[in-house]
Amino acid sequence: MKALEIADKLIQTTDADDSELLFLLKNRTPELEHRLQQAAQQTAIRHYGRNVFIRGLIEFTSYCKNDCYYCGLRRSNACAERYRLTEEEILSCCESGYEYGFRTFVLQGGEDAFFTDERLCSIVRRIRERFSDCAITLSVGERSEESYRALFRAGANRYLLRHETATDRHYKVLHPAEMTLENRLNCLDALRSIGYQVGCGIMVGSPGQTTADIVRDLRYMKQFRPHMVGIGPFIPHKDTPFKDKAAGTAQDTVFLLSIVRLMLPEVLLPATTALGTILPNGRELGIQHGANVVMPNLSPQNVRKKYMLYDNKLSAGAEAAESLRLLEESLKTIGYEIAVSRGDSLIK
Repeated sequence: MKALEIADKLIQTTDADDSELLFLLKNRTPELEHRLQQAAQQTAIRHYGRNVFIRGLIEFTSYCKNDCYYCGLRRSNACAERYRLTEEEILSCCESGYEYGFRTFVLQGGEDAFFTDERLCSIVRRIRERFSDCAITLSVGERSEESYRALFRAGANRYLLRHETATDRHYKVLHPAEMTLENRLNCLDALRSIGYQVGCGIMVGSPGQTTADIVRDLRYMKQFRPHMVGIGPFIPHKDTPFKDKAAGTAQDTVFLLSIVRLMLPEVLLPATTALGTILPNGRELGIQHGANVVMPNLSPQNVRKKYMLYDNKLSAGAEAAESLRLLEESLKTIGYEIAVSRGDSLIK
């Protein structure tokens, strides 16, 4: 009964204290999951309708200077296939995406020193000039505040940078010593102050993660008030130190999606590729638990298998931008439709 009372408090007030959130996470029942799912879905519909916003994902470099223990692109992975798209190839992806109906492009890549501010700003400027009605999202990791400002001036609107965890001990489990949680959070603060729509997020079930860690993540997100939150299950990669670790579950992931939707009613919340990877109907399930964004892959088909963050990452079928009709059909079966718009966050 107590868990349901906490759920009702969360639904009515958009918050609960940390001890209550901990109790919710530790005392799940089918009834509790259903109540939160129903409320989260209705909350998303109330703010955004039955619209699902699409983002065209362009994975433009698989090089990365970092050595994060969970990532297939880590610099120590000698088996990774490395590539960089040219400026013209990136523009070509945007051309195709615009014709398909995308009005947001997401440029995602490892922290690749080849893409200096000069090179990346040139790419952003050309996309902005050619597609003035589109949003440009960057997901290229930790950079200097000066770099973030230059990219913003060039025309980037949004920036995705998962904080991964708000617990310093857990951050050290996931990352080598040269990376710090303090710097990650400072980057997010800088992005917000510059004027970006900012996205943070976590992997559910990542090695070393405790329930108390998740509560700290929820509190951080509630206080930071990001425009977007990316939550997907941890999936191991065969060529990383975490290759033998268990994957996160779809059930845990969608439960957290519901809680995040209720704590941040106006947030943009993706149903991630990782969720679709571990469960065939994961994307649809995520939307039914409060998500309202999907990010089909716009990258050239010959590089999609090379951008392997985790094992068996999907890039075909309804995850592929050129198969937008498949996505439309799958969303229609659960009562949703694709919105051809930039899909800006209602959070200011």
